[in-house]
Amino acid sequence: MEKKVLLSEEQPGFGEGLLKALTMDPSEVVRTVNDSGIRGRGGAGFPAGLKWSMAAAVSSEVKYVICNADEGEPGTFKDRVLIEKYARRLFEGMAVAGYATGSTHGIVYLRAEYAYLVPVLKEALILSAGEGYLGENIHGTGFSFSIEIRIGAGAYVCGEETALLESLEGRAGLPRNKPPYPVSSGYLGKPTVINNVETFCAIPHIILNGAEWYFDLGVGECSGTKLFSVSGDVERPGVYELPMGSPLADLLDIAGADDVQAVQVGGASGRTIAEEDLGKPLSFKGLPPGGSVIVFDSSVEMTGVLENFMEFFVHESCGQCTPCREGTPQLLKAVEAVMAGAVSSIQELDEYFTLASVMKTTSKCGLGQTAANCFVDIITGFTEFHGDGHHHHGGDA
Repeated sequence: MEKKVLLSEEQPGFGEGLLKALTMDPSEVVRTVNDSGIRGRGGAGFPAGLKWSMAAAVSSEVKYVICNADEGEPGTFKDRVLIEKYARRLFEGMAVAGYATGSTHGIVYLRAEYAYLVPVLKEALILSAGEGYLGENIHGTGFSFSIEIRIGAGAYVCGEETALLESLEGRAGLPRNKPPYPVSSGYLGKPTVINNVETFCAIPHIILNGAEWYFDLGVGECSGTKLFSVSGDVERPGVYELPMGSPLADLLDIAGADDVQAVQVGGASGRTIAEEDLGKPLSFKGLPPGGSVIVFDSSVEMTGVLENFMEFFVHESCGQCTPCREGTPQLLKAVEAVMAGAVSSIQELDEYFTLASVMKTTSKCGLGQTAANCFVDIITGFTEFHGDGHHHHGGDA
């Protein structure tokens, strides 16, 4: 079932999806996106059609469409590929969102490490405007839409949409309290739609081919296709497109993973699973489908992997809320104690598992809420504690 849409060699011409959208009523565009079942491709999975309809419903002279291109999740590099190859498709999807929600202004928030893609984006802007697909009065329809490129400052937390907005407004990237949500009060207090690069790139295809066509690309209840970045101990690392809901094993087969000890699915903030879970689906109800898949073979010492990830979270915590600011260093300390052989039984870590669950329920944003996932998964699944009668090694299960 090789249905490639985003990475297909046979792409429709840039702008066709937008021109078709402009012949439709804005509410019809929103309904098409809604019926397609597409959910946010950044990983959070909020239904795009619902987000658009909420923004469309707010009356405001000024609204914004923002592309979250702050691809900072460790192990993710799919949006980079889309920007490199299909920047014009991205702009087209943003323009469709603008038309659907009543916005004339788009912003691409690009991660600092992707500054080398600015010329690619600028050239795509010039080409799109030159052919009349961006700018004033697009193809005589009376709809105008402009896009500007803004660069982040290298903060992982700015992938969180309200921290991204703070950063765009010139402040430190600290997540906001919600509500209000960006759809009612976002950039500069105006209604704002924020979607991921991959989400926007899929929109023109949905408009051109219809909601049902897109929905049927997925497996079962899952809608559409999904891009995955595969790295680590595989023969063919890279970006692959599969139907949403495909088993992880299918992806690993294509990428050539033959000796699998563990797989980190959904990045540092996702899940770390063992071989027995490879048959589970990559979907919003299954393994996190954010897009990062890192494979570790049997030679890897998983506590070292955990230490690396916990150091990352300590470094990237914005420090605003206590559970994350104080919790991440504590979890790192626990990992270091395990690595030093100072922990003789898993029971000694009970307080840290309690801390992990407190962080999950009380942190202000997704960073703190998910930072302990790798700690819990790797300590319970991939470490052996001798002398406590328990075997906590994923490979034996």
